[in-house]
Amino acid sequence: MRKGITKGGLAVAGAELADQMGFEGVTVAALARHFDVKPASLYSHVLSTADLKISVALLALEELADRASDAVAGRAGKDALIGLADSFRSYARDHPGRFAATELKLDHESAKKSAGFRHARLLRAMMREYGLTEINQIHAVRWFGSTVRGFIALEMSGSFDHSAPEAEESWYRILETLDTTFRHWPGQ
Repeated sequence: MRKGITKGGLAVAGAELADQMGFEGVTVAALARHFDVKPASLYSHVLSTADLKISVALLALEELADRASDAVAGRAGKDALIGLADSFRSYARDHPGRFAATELKLDHESAKKSAGFRHARLLRAMMREYGLTEINQIHAVRWFGSTVRGFIALEMSGSFDHSAPEAEESWYRILETLDTTFRHWPGQ
């Protein structure tokens, strides 16, 4: 085995591979080819392809949480909403395979170690500006995530490439609508 290969290094290399080939292409065999070693020599660092994918997902969630935290620092309300949404969209554009990895369903133990809780805290903090009850915050966070991730998925698949207006215009209209709805949440 090559000197310097570590579990963390394999996660980074797996993330780079995900961005090049797609997250579904991240396997121990593909990573072994990348390092020019036999797959068996990587098993002292990763248990399986599933374990490797979890490592990539944890790395991607951490990177995305860092980017999102920077995007909302010192912002509130609509400004924070746009910053947060834009951080997700730019991360997906910069790292499409890693962004796909953030949607991997994690087992309970991996989820506890993930930056998923940082994401939840950021979203809940953004929602405080809107004065929603706790249960309505949960609904609003789910709507925000579904809308933002859904738009990003459609945009990345090319769904908006052949129609007017530009996706950028739709993006900001959608974010404006989210902000307006959060400010006038029904039953609040």
